This record gives sequence, structure tokens and C-alpha cells, in this order.
Amino acid sequence: MTITRAQFDEVMVPNYAPSAVIPVKGEGSHVWDQAGKQYIDFAGGIAVNCLGHCHPALVGALKEQGEKLWHVANVMANEPAIRLAQKLVNATFADKVYFANSGAEANEAALKLARRWALDNYGAQKSQIIAFNKGFHGRTFFTVTVGGQAAYSDGFGPKPGDVVHADYNDLESFAKIISDDTCAVMLEPLQGEGGVVSPTAEFIAGVRELCDKHNALLIFDEVQTGVGRTGDLYAYQGLGVTPDILSTAKALGGGFPIGAMLTTTEIAKHLKIGTHGSTYGGNPLACAVAEAAFDTVNTQEVLDGVKQKEALFRELLGEINEKYNVFSEVRGKGLLLGLVVNENYKGRARDFMVAAVEQGLMALVAGVDVVRFTPSLVIPEADIREGMARFEKAVASVVNG
Repeated sequence: MTITRAQFDEVMVPNYAPSAVIPVKGEGSHVWDQAGKQYIDFAGGIAVNCLGHCHPALVGALKEQGEKLWHVANVMANEPAIRLAQKLVNATFADKVYFANSGAEANEAALKLARRWALDNYGAQKSQIIAFNKGFHGRTFFTVTVGGQAAYSDGFGPKPGDVVHADYNDLESFAKIISDDTCAVMLEPLQGEGGVVSPTAEFIAGVRELCDKHNALLIFDEVQTGVGRTGDLYAYQGLGVTPDILSTAKALGGGFPIGAMLTTTEIAKHLKIGTHGSTYGGNPLACAVAEAAFDTVNTQEVLDGVKQKEALFRELLGEINEKYNVFSEVRGKGLLLGLVVNENYKGRARDFMVAAVEQGLMALVAGVDVVRFTPSLVIPEADIREGMARFEKAVASVVNG
């Protein structure tokens, strides 16, 4: 059966508009399409492929577990899930782990836990959830309502109630909203979809302080920033601010679907038997692959390497920008980088992404004004240089019309 891009439009629900390229093979930071054209991957499946494509450690773990045990219901435990949970607990502030299939599901669990914690401890009036404009937390109805982009949550009928939004990095706007009726505050410790925006030290510390003052839980959505992306294992560790609940997914499985919610024993006890669940959460295949990904990333060598690669990206971007003057700044941290287009190219980030594909480079956008790079955390220097040479050609083609 020959597969074509036209068939996508025939058989798929039209909520996506993928490019004409259909990738068929990947190795490291290289991808090949149906026609045999080779691309360098700076997109990483949107910060998912933390070890590139078909990394031997992940392939080995999948093959080994695939010969042992694929799935058991949660009426029984399984070894890979317990091993992975133990490693997550050992490496973070958390005591307890809940597994799901995705970042949205991990966030859903975090929000439900926060509401249950508040109800049990303080009563029904303590139900307010505060999040931030331009934030993104997933596409379930609860998480998309908490996310700060109304375009994604409008048009589906009445939304879950008692969810309000402040402006990111605006401590004053946040302080006006939070009260003793606030049960939780959810934020990304570096906004991804919203334009790759880092928090100021004052903002992130102030949010933590106000949560403590009003007995509200602080939830960090580390779906995109977690598992080495910023050069720390989790972004909170580089900010010196510890959340009460943390969600992790994307890079956690290195390409295999998995999500997790991490929290303390004291908070976790409110998700009693029967209060929440997931058929596939903690699946042995997913946990075996995630354990291999986690072990590979969680080394000083890889985490330090992320910081070195960031410096190289910034240096090469600076050289390109000196020639073509298209970006006003490079935002972000580690290998979550946002290239903000200047006034002359406002609203045209996608043009750079499309031009990059033509030159054999996979990149992303974060809104209409930001080109986003989220490559493999172990991308070799040679691939960074070759990818940036291709990106320079893409920039030149946009500039020269």
C-alpha cells in the first residue's frame, strides 16, 4: 500500500495541517522522508526526542521489555513502573509518583489532586485555580481551560469554573488575584508555546512566597522543560524554587508516550483509592523506555553538554543575525530556544520554519513571532553547525523574498 500525503486529508480528522513531508526513518538528529531527502532535526518532535531518533539505549529497552511483559491492569504493580518511580523520587523533591500517558493527563491529575487536597483540608470554598496568560497545559477540557490561550478553549460549551489568569512575569497582577480561596497556582517555569519566555527571579520567588502565604499549592508544568531540556534535570532546580506538584512528560519517554505527576507524601494521600486512574498509566513498555531515557539524560556529562550546546547555538545565531538582522533576541534556556523576529518580520515566524524545511532543517514556531528550536539533548556539534548552515540559507531566502 502506497501512502501519500493526500490520503491524510481523506482519512484524518482535519484538526492538523501537516507539511507535505512524511518522515520514514530517523537516526540520531537525522531524518529521511519518503523521497529519501535528509533533514537535520532541530524540532525533536516538540521537545520529545531528547536523545534523537532510535537511540540504542531506548531501542534496547523497548526490545527487551517487548519480550517480557506489555501490559497489566493497575490491579497489579509492575517492575519497570516501580523502578522508574524510585528514580524520579531519588532525583527530585518528590516522594510519590503517578503515571499517565501524556503531559495533559499528568496536568489533569495535578489539578484534580490540588482541588481534592483543598477540599479535604479547607472546604469547598477553596477551589480557585490561577494560571497565566499564554500558558499551555494540554488539551483536555480542564487543562485547556487552565491554559492561558482562550482560542484553544472557546467553542466547546461551558468551561470548568473558578479558573483565572494573571500575566506571566507580572507579580503585581498575580498578587491582586491570589487569596485564601486559591487552591493552586499552575505555571511553566519557562513558557514554551507562549513564546519561550523565562521567568524573572523576582517573579518566580514571589509566586512561591504568595502561595505559601495563602496556603495554595504551586504546580510546575515541566512537560516541556523537564528531563534535561534547560540544562538542569528539571527547570525548578535551576531556579531555586521548589513546587508542591510537578508534571513531566515529552522527553521523559524520549518518544514513547508517558507522563508523570510528582508530589509529596502529604499531598499525595488525598488521591485515595478510586479517586483517579489511567488504564495505560504505568504501562511496562512505556516505563522501561522512560527509565532508559531518564538514566541516559540524568548524567552530569549530558546536562553540562546541554549548556555547552546552548552557547554554540547562540554564537551561530549571533553570526547569522549580524548578516541578516532578522531577530530581536534569542530567548529561553538550554536547548529550548526562541528566536524572536524583529519588527520587519512581525507575524512571519512560520515563513522561516517553512523555508528551513526546504533547506533540509526541521524547526518549530512558538506563536507567530518566535522560531523555536528543541533539538536532541545529545545532538553532535557537527549536526548543530550543519543545521545552522541550512538555517542561514533559509533566513537568506526569506530576507531576499
